[in-house]
Amino acid sequence: MAEELGRKADKAFVDEEYETSVQLYSDALQLNPSDAVLFASRAQAYLKLDRYMDAISDTNKAIELNPNLPKAYLRKGVACFNLEEYQTAKAAFEAGLQRDPNNPQLKNKIRECEAKLIEEASGDQQSGLKTPKPLSENPTPMETVKDGDVEATPMETANGGEETASPAAVQTPPPPAPPRYRHEFYQTSDTVVVTVFAKNIQADQLEIQFGEQILSLEIKVADGETYVLQNRLFGKIKPTECKYSRLSTKVEIRLVKAEPVQWKKLEYDPKLAELPAPKANPESSKGYPSSTKKTKDWDKLEAEVKKQEKDEKLEGDAALNKLFQDIYKDADEDTRRAMNKSFVESNGTVLSTNWKEVSSKQVEKSPPKGMEVKSWDQ
Repeated sequence: MAEELGRKADKAFVDEEYETSVQLYSDALQLNPSDAVLFASRAQAYLKLDRYMDAISDTNKAIELNPNLPKAYLRKGVACFNLEEYQTAKAAFEAGLQRDPNNPQLKNKIRECEAKLIEEASGDQQSGLKTPKPLSENPTPMETVKDGDVEATPMETANGGEETASPAAVQTPPPPAPPRYRHEFYQTSDTVVVTVFAKNIQADQLEIQFGEQILSLEIKVADGETYVLQNRLFGKIKPTECKYSRLSTKVEIRLVKAEPVQWKKLEYDPKLAELPAPKANPESSKGYPSSTKKTKDWDKLEAEVKKQEKDEKLEGDAALNKLFQDIYKDADEDTRRAMNKSFVESNGTVLSTNWKEVSSKQVEKSPPKGMEVKSWDQ
């Protein structure tokens, strides 16, 4: 049974039905929770849904069950790479390459990780350089920087002579701006994951608090500066169930939604939160310009027709036929049988409603006075 579900999950994955694929893999794992391949396969489906943390969890389980499964290391590395955990991703790819030395995909992924790590190292070095003091608004060079001191330079005067710029005239550099870290978020039906890209943050540098609709984060960095991220959130959360973790390149915060609603933004927005529900528009039901503006109530229309027929005043044969129709419609089975038998046998000259009377004999023809009955062949 688990194998059959696994095959269905594989087919759903090929058909790009990734949510269905995840569900089928999960059903198969309930029947066979020790199948490393199923965990690795579900991780692949999670990757397609951008659920990288779930993919990492599944690949870790697959590796635990089968340490020699190269694709588990590959998919773990891909998930970590997408989370910008390049060192962890590289380690996973290298472990996979040890099990499958000729795998070109693993080799390419290792090179991608190395390029990202070099890029990060280069960025760290650049961010560690002193920021040069800003120049004055005059485009002519007015100042030079030497060991942190301002050295005066010649400046032309209006009469062509030269005078020395006073150090006091040099623009004083502004105080350093508070540190800023990039952050982003993604969500599922019941959680919101906020990622703050701050590297090598220690426990004593970090303080996070959760409120009913508040996320407060403070990172104390060097030189006494503090990075603050304090938001009133788009929706309410369950503070006691929220968690966070410190990673080498970021801080990851997992918020548990109080209600399974889709957040339009991370931050509260009164325009979106208080947007009134759209009013029902009777005209909106029409699908195309050629459609009628109002939908007809056919039951009501039928009732009106029946009422008109009932109230219609008939005369002569029409009135008589209407009378007979009403009698037949409301009659019991024996009465109907009597009417049918008498009408047919009398060639339409007799219409009896007494079944006891006509059931045991042939009904004779009885034309109106002054008329006679003739057969059609005469």
